[in-house]
Amino acid sequence: MSAAAKLVFPAPDAPAPGIPVEVAPGILWLRLALPFALNHVNIYLIEDGPGWAVLDTGINDARSRAWWEALLAGPLAERKPTRLICTHFHPDHVGLAGWLANRCGLELTMSRTEYLTTQLHRRWAETTEIEAYRAFFTANGLDETAIGSILERDIGYRWLTTDLPSSFLRIASGDVVTIGGRRFEVLTGGGHSPELVMLLCREDGVFLAADQVLAKISPNVSVWPQEPASDPLGDFLHTLAALRAAVPAGVLTLPAHNLPFRNLHARIDELTRHHADRCDAIAQACREPLLPAEIVPKLFPRRLDAHQTGFAFGETLAHVNYMLRAGRMRAEPGDDGRMRVRAA
Repeated sequence: MSAAAKLVFPAPDAPAPGIPVEVAPGILWLRLALPFALNHVNIYLIEDGPGWAVLDTGINDARSRAWWEALLAGPLAERKPTRLICTHFHPDHVGLAGWLANRCGLELTMSRTEYLTTQLHRRWAETTEIEAYRAFFTANGLDETAIGSILERDIGYRWLTTDLPSSFLRIASGDVVTIGGRRFEVLTGGGHSPELVMLLCREDGVFLAADQVLAKISPNVSVWPQEPASDPLGDFLHTLAALRAAVPAGVLTLPAHNLPFRNLHARIDELTRHHADRCDAIAQACREPLLPAEIVPKLFPRRLDAHQTGFAFGETLAHVNYMLRAGRMRAEPGDDGRMRVRAA
């Protein structure tokens, strides 16, 4: 039996988009639609005295704004948002942070790295680094169609987000945040994003996991040209091990995608095995030197569009970098200026 089969899903059906439902005492679950292959994000509202603390926002588009306006005029009219916490810089989580903070007079709470990373990505389209990034992708074997899709997506980050407030309240690992009289321990994770925020209420057995642990998909873990030698997979696996040690297995895990579930440790174990299997597959494929882009179809044999190819490439390179650091692969520069890798 796989670990996924051992998971327990207390709420077998997701709420209709824009309609909050109680998923745990004092916690509302709100699902907003996304215009991507991963077509939704889970937002959570935590009871906070006279109102609700908001965890994440959805992307900046007309549909999401309309849902928020309907919420503020309806279910949240009497008990309004009291604070805004954003878990990480991805646009489905922080996209409407500036707009919602301004609309409701809220202070934005984030980790420092995620706040600064949001600001960096919003300004990325205005920089002169595009050709350097294009060279990075070319050197790793991507074709022009895929490169164009990645660059277009990154430039589009600015339009999927709103300007953040000029100041924020920093939270960091080890902090305790009191929301509505309940103590939430702040945990942070790496790999999917640099300092992703999670909240654990031990007394109530509730763990708000953001994108760090999802029930049915593995969070994307990618290398990007701003930090080409980074090891996000190592960061991700380190975080999983730390969560397994720190968070009880029986908590109700409230993730940012898919359904809430129980048996966190089983899912952590499955994700860890998944990435070990990916590394084994790469080692098998790289008996002869390959460009990282040439490894992508070995891990993702289905047909990918250009958008999906960008994510698949980033994740493949994350595994390659992890294996290079572990001594399981070696890099071999070619006469064409491109770097190939071979199993050690």
